[in-house]
Amino acid sequence: MDAINLRGVRAYGRHGVEPQERERRQAFEIDVAAEIDLHAAAASDDLAQTVDYAALTERIVRIVATTSYALLERLAGDIVGAVFADPRVVRARVTISKPGILAGATPSVTLARENPAYAAR
Repeated sequence: MDAINLRGVRAYGRHGVEPQERERRQAFEIDVAAEIDLHAAAASDDLAQTVDYAALTERIVRIVATTSYALLERLAGDIVGAVFADPRVVRARVTISKPGILAGATPSVTLARENPAYAAR
């Protein structure tokens, strides 16, 4: 299956279990893989035939900046939902990393989901 990939999307938000994690904005790094049939886009050279990765990046940054969750899992779920706003996406994989929060380690969460809107087509 073809895919649109976004690597290293940098966004700032207030997410974390500890209250101090929500007091100030922190950096988050997001990787997204959206599986989609790209045959039509490759043949037509038409942006309407594919995922607009610039628009998707803007949605991801907005989600991180305007929500506040305890768990990265919940934030990743919102981002998966943004990817699935395009019903042509078959499945998505979203990884959110939280650099700088732990000494010597970078925690991350990955969600891999099938798009229920695609299955309903």
